Amino acid sequence: MIILRDEFRESSEPSAVAIGVFDGLHLGHQKVIDRLCQLATRHKLRSTVVTFDPHPALVLAPERAPLQIATLEQRLEGLETLGVEQVRVLDFDEGLARESATSFVKRVLVDQLKTRDVVVGEDFQFGHNRGGDVELLRIEGQRHGFAVHPAPIFGDGHRWSSTQVRQALQGGDLAKANATLGRPFSLRGVVVHGDARGRGLGYPTANLGLNSRQIIPGLGIYAGAVRTPDARWWPAAISVGTRPQFYAGGPILVEVHVPGFSGDLYESVIDLAFLTHLRGEMVFSDVAELVAQIDRDVAQTLEIYEKFSPESFVLLT
Repeated sequence: MIILRDEFRESSEPSAVAIGVFDGLHLGHQKVIDRLCQLATRHKLRSTVVTFDPHPALVLAPERAPLQIATLEQRLEGLETLGVEQVRVLDFDEGLARESATSFVKRVLVDQLKTRDVVVGEDFQFGHNRGGDVELLRIEGQRHGFAVHPAPIFGDGHRWSSTQVRQALQGGDLAKANATLGRPFSLRGVVVHGDARGRGLGYPTANLGLNSRQIIPGLGIYAGAVRTPDARWWPAAISVGTRPQFYAGGPILVEVHVPGFSGDLYESVIDLAFLTHLRGEMVFSDVAELVAQIDRDVAQTLEIYEKFSPESFVLLT
């Protein structure tokens, strides 16, 4: 897949274009991308996504900016999996925020990407003060020679949206989040050093380092799967919590025990897929009771992992 950054000037081929942040690449996003790829194939165009980094809200209203479901790297990998041939990544800054909708159309869609078809959501807005919408796109399309294809608001009874995924994750409803995503929610992060508390209990853990803008599921214990740098999947017993058994008011940590794994993961980048919520955080009468519960958590994790297929982690259409 071709990735075009800000030093890029002009595409070599005409494009069919979809525009959006596409955070999480949930089922609604996947429907939009599917429509994009169909148009590109039908009209012999290069399927292209225009996306933004960081999220526009971080520049426009940082106090209200949503936490990210996926990193830019994860979004790009997902778009490639869905068949997108080219992605134009726009650095969203104050200059881009001030650009008018008509200037954006001329500069990015017409001059850079030679756009012939554009796919956007029905409620799409863009440009300075959100001055552009689907109707303006249609007018500009008539002027510059591209067609506009508004995508309906997709959903199964309820609209699929990134907001819906975030609310489900923060509310502890992993099943709803995964259903909207069409695959298990995953975190990508670097394994960092911890205090080896888990090793002392007989269950060594890898601590996942995350950036402050990354959303994490609600506190609790999860059965999951981890993909190590060698692209191999392993069962993963995951704790998202503050370790109340040992600390009062500690920071929220994401820790994963990988049954059967004996290698060194420090400083490695791993993907952590959340399959099932097992239970909430608990405080036990003593450490022996805690270890007995961890025994049960790991046994449940292994049982759930037996039904996990790595293909289910790949974006579905």
